[in-house]
Amino acid sequence: QVQLVESGGDLVQPGGSLRLSCAASGSIFKINAMGWYRQAPGKQRELVAAFTSGSSTNYADFVKGRFTISRDNARNTVYLQMNSLKPEDTAVYYCNADIWTAWHTRSAYWGQGTQVTVSS
Repeated sequence: QVQLVESGGDLVQPGGSLRLSCAASGSIFKINAMGWYRQAPGKQRELVAAFTSGSSTNYADFVKGRFTISRDNARNTVYLQMNSLKPEDTAVYYCNADIWTAWHTRSAYWGQGTQVTVSS
């Protein structure tokens, strides 16, 4: 089965930086799209940044200019560099991937989530 393993969440002061990592493993044939979502308490999960089909990037307006998504295709890994963090960035950040498995089935997978807390 496919697994997404995340790391990098932490407690950080406003204006600080964090780098999140997500590595996909398992019976992967092709990753169609991969990116980051977040969910704050009492709110719906929302897109942060993602690589879409065709290797285009898509950023939420609230992170443009502050966050950067990158990837290492050889390692099936995506990163989210977060700079100039604000308290409103506090959320659980989830990795998501749209994957064709080696069994030639297509499914969306989610990581376990990593907590990012921005507070003084």
